[in-house]
Amino acid sequence: MDAEIRAQADENHIARHNTVIYAICQALGGSATIVNVALGGLAGSYLLAADKSLATAPVTAFNLGVAIGALPAAMLTGWLGRKYGFICGLLAGLSGLLISTWALMEQSFLLFCLGVMLNGVSGGFGQQYRFAAADHGSPKVRERAISLVLVGGIAAAMIGSPIIIFTRDLFLPVHFAGAFFSVSAMLLMSIVVMSFLKTRKVRVEDNYESLAPARPLKQIIAQPRFIVAVLCGTLTFALMSFVMTGAPLAMVGCGISVDNATLGIQWHVFAMFGPSFFTGNLINRFGKEKIVATGMVLLIICALVALSGLELWKFWLSLILLGVGWNFGFIGSTSMITDTYRPNEKNKAQGANDFILFSTVAFSSLMSGLVFNIYGWNAINYIIFPVVAISIGALIWLLAFERKQNKI
Repeated sequence: MDAEIRAQADENHIARHNTVIYAICQALGGSATIVNVALGGLAGSYLLAADKSLATAPVTAFNLGVAIGALPAAMLTGWLGRKYGFICGLLAGLSGLLISTWALMEQSFLLFCLGVMLNGVSGGFGQQYRFAAADHGSPKVRERAISLVLVGGIAAAMIGSPIIIFTRDLFLPVHFAGAFFSVSAMLLMSIVVMSFLKTRKVRVEDNYESLAPARPLKQIIAQPRFIVAVLCGTLTFALMSFVMTGAPLAMVGCGISVDNATLGIQWHVFAMFGPSFFTGNLINRFGKEKIVATGMVLLIICALVALSGLELWKFWLSLILLGVGWNFGFIGSTSMITDTYRPNEKNKAQGANDFILFSTVAFSSLMSGLVFNIYGWNAINYIIFPVVAISIGALIWLLAFERKQNKI
């Protein structure tokens, strides 16, 4: 018994140490995401002389890169281990930032999209941090770890926004190139931090788990809980991307300055990750499904605020509500997904989830620019209502299904 207690204590120690590493890398790598998302549409509009409807294509390229990176991230971290797999992803992001800078200097829209897509591939690796944090520790430690890793997003906003404000004109007369070049230093620092990631010795119970054959991916993703968790997580993230991508264009189109639009995105990112300090505790207390449903309700309130007027404070408030709604919906859905696979199935299950999720997010970010240019800001927010209805309906169905299964 004492040996088991010591083993669990060691396991929890490694889990907490690695959670800190992942949170720091989330902060440093996430600052690059801030630059790509906040400036992607504006830089795209700057590079496009005529058809501005494709202005958000760079943001779409970023999200497409995240989707493309999801499966290689799962495979590489499985083959090379978490540490070296994630370092490969950071190197891809560093290359993408340098290509993006060069593309802006050369005024090449297509090359810029390619560079941003490489940044997205790196983001696909970074999205695995939340799952990797749950590799070790007791169940309660794992629930908190998922949330605390995402806390790094707060620091990402604090790093990314000043980089945009103070360095975007570093290479004038070329706009925005300075920000993409400057944020590459954050990925270099992240590579150094990731090198301190710890691994643990294989425990006896892990050997028994590994002896059980892994189920086919088709069987894993056919589980009702997996389906609903992926649906809710995907729709939550897609809505967030859809609204957030269009928001800077809408604000600048209403005469709001680029700096204030950037600050709006910064507040949004704070709201995305700030609740992570207590989201894990809320999940432990109220249950994953209730937290996801709460996030959906907040997205509805976000739409109502955005539709009420075009004042700066309403843009900011709606973006804050969008961020908190995303936090509850996404973290709750991620926790639901971890219920559906065994340790020796994690890489393919996580990779499949992120591929589905970010393929949808890429499509939503592209549609954001098209919908905004054709129908306007209000149309973007009206779309929230039916999408949230689908998610809440799926949650209700899952609870009824599982209640029925437990009675049998």
